[in-house]
Amino acid sequence: MPELSLPRRPLGLAPDVISTPRAYYWSTPIILALCAFLLVWEGPGVLRDFTISQNPILIEDGDVQNGRCTTRKAIFTDCEARLVYSYGGKDYASDVEIMFVDFHVGDYETGLVISGDHPELATMSLGLDKLWNRIITLTLFVLFLGGLGIGMIFLSLRIWRVRRQLRHPAMLVPVPVETAAFDRKRDILSITYNDTLADDKTKRSAYTRMRNGEEPLIVGANGGKAVALAVRHGNTALPVLLDDRLMRISMTDAERAEALLPFERAADEHDDRPQLVEAPRKTVSIWKRLQMVLGVLLLMVVGIVGFWLWYVLASDTQFQSPGMDINNMMPAPVNAWGCDQLQKRFGDQRAPFGCTAGDYTSWK
Repeated sequence: MPELSLPRRPLGLAPDVISTPRAYYWSTPIILALCAFLLVWEGPGVLRDFTISQNPILIEDGDVQNGRCTTRKAIFTDCEARLVYSYGGKDYASDVEIMFVDFHVGDYETGLVISGDHPELATMSLGLDKLWNRIITLTLFVLFLGGLGIGMIFLSLRIWRVRRQLRHPAMLVPVPVETAAFDRKRDILSITYNDTLADDKTKRSAYTRMRNGEEPLIVGANGGKAVALAVRHGNTALPVLLDDRLMRISMTDAERAEALLPFERAADEHDDRPQLVEAPRKTVSIWKRLQMVLGVLLLMVVGIVGFWLWYVLASDTQFQSPGMDINNMMPAPVNAWGCDQLQKRFGDQRAPFGCTAGDYTSWK
């Protein structure tokens, strides 16, 4: 690879050579708003039911009105109902809504449970059966969405800080970078590149847009991806991708011509200067795709059955989710066998979801 020789003085760079992906501007607030919505929507209900689970009391003559469960995307289920009951000489009524992940097919059966310490708190017994399912589901969604949103804010702040630093001239150090992705639309070439090849690599990614026919200064290839030249500007966190005419650097035309001369000679000698070309798309046969799908389904079935066997034979508690959910989905003979194994170990305690009788407490 020819060396890029730049003037030994602080050099300025063109404005906007580091860009913020447009998707960050609209996706970040949407992701954070969705995270806040899930936390506000499900958090109080999970906290309420956790409080009830500390001292639950089943209300036999309670009324579960307008109960309805809806399953979306095959596994996401939300249930709602109005609970009307009397306790301690007082009448209570509350609306309850819960959300959990389940592979259940068919109807749900539920009763009305209140907190012995706070009788104004009521929920469906289904909500307690799925409590750890709900806690884990809510935690994973909040951590994923919140982490994604905060990460995008952090990356945006890094980009804005780099752009402020680029306003001032500094010494430039050429480094190779790997082009990860690019997109051509109208007269704009958008490029994502990774700082993974230099000796002092940071493994960070950056994004830039080139206009008016600009092309990156491609100098080679690595693993099927084009390698381009970039420069480190002082101690900024991200390298700046160079164009093939060095118009992004504040230099004279004579200095640009001298800096590009080794690359022009190399191109004349080998006549195979790398180009930024779109890689052909690999296709997968229908049979191969079917094999992959069947393989994934087989692994899921083996994993679910293995987890179910561990639950009914070795779990240290009968209230283990999603073990209860899987046991409840099993065919009647298999479910009965599983409940028998659980009852042998936990027969002196409350029955779990999937093994309860009509009172939602005793073993069936």
